[in-house]
Amino acid sequence: MKFSCGTKDILQTIGIVGRAITGQQALPILNNILIQVEGKRCVLSATNLEFSIISHLDAEVENEGAITIPAKAIQNFAQYSTDDEVVFETSEDSQLKCFSKKSKTIIAGESTSEYPKISPIKKENQITVKSSDLLDAIHNVAFASAKTTTRPVLSGVYMKVVKGDLYMVATDSYRLSEYRMPVETNGEVECIVPSRVLVEMMSVLGGKKTGDSKKKEEEKSEKEEEKNTVQMSLSPQQIEVVIGRTTLLSRLIDGTFPKYQQIIPEKHTTSALLPLGELLTTTKRMHYFAKESNNNLTFAFNSKDISIQTQTTQVGKDEAQIPVDVKGEKNKIALSSSYLLDFLSHLSGDEIHMEITDKMHPAVFRVPDVPNFLHLIMPLRMSEEE
Repeated sequence: MKFSCGTKDILQTIGIVGRAITGQQALPILNNILIQVEGKRCVLSATNLEFSIISHLDAEVENEGAITIPAKAIQNFAQYSTDDEVVFETSEDSQLKCFSKKSKTIIAGESTSEYPKISPIKKENQITVKSSDLLDAIHNVAFASAKTTTRPVLSGVYMKVVKGDLYMVATDSYRLSEYRMPVETNGEVECIVPSRVLVEMMSVLGGKKTGDSKKKEEEKSEKEEEKNTVQMSLSPQQIEVVIGRTTLLSRLIDGTFPKYQQIIPEKHTTSALLPLGELLTTTKRMHYFAKESNNNLTFAFNSKDISIQTQTTQVGKDEAQIPVDVKGEKNKIALSSSYLLDFLSHLSGDEIHMEITDKMHPAVFRVPDVPNFLHLIMPLRMSEEE
């Protein structure tokens, strides 16, 4: 195998596929990247057996071939090479020679025969979605999933297509995010995707988004529109996502997602439009005291303001009033400052709409500029003094 390519190109591709390599791999060879050279391109792959990433870059190919190389070794070479182009060549003893104008590096590799085969999935259902919509959805939903696998279905994001709209939902049973976006599909879709896969997908989408020039973003041709879409294909056990030159494959989470619609209040008795920046700053300040009492923050809705306060603890107490026009009845609810901070930190814009029914039902948050998104936080028990 012998080929040459741009140093920045291969470094960027290594960075993408390397995200499939976890800290503790079941097999030592899973710390490697598979390099395959064919035609006029170089294909890089990595897997942890549950999740795989494949991406390719243009290359000047002299001899086709394949080898597996420790990811850290080839990344180290590409990261600190000062030349614009590099040449890679394999030897019979599974070594990879890396040449540039100013350097020569030899990396010990392994035969591809020991590397797990990454097979394409049997595509049954397909979804086409705008990359910008998908990026926003993952950003606003994935953080609400459970961080442990005690209940596997809660560690993923539920996806279901209903009447041409894709719903993405995540919950850890204490909070919930739902995002809806239009898609094109060839059938019914319902699955649970591991949150980690979507976070890695967001990294690829984010890189693709920032890499586009303003001129390209403004072009309205069908060709450009096609570049700004993501193709998702599903089989009963797997999902395949194609983003430009990169393909992500993952196993789906087996199980039944909770009937989450049942906990979303159908109506509310009190609501208010709050300044997002002020609410975020206030919550950050009050979290110092609230974390001493189960992160408890009490919201009291009055006619002309919302009063927020922490419980009295050994470190002190904090109170604040945010002047707003409250609609509906006077009301109270206690929420977790930690969950509220996590949610507010994911938002942009100037205002946030908050709806409550009573102290026993979840608070529902909506973003005026994003009508297809909602977030809810389950209430905490209020103390007697409140």
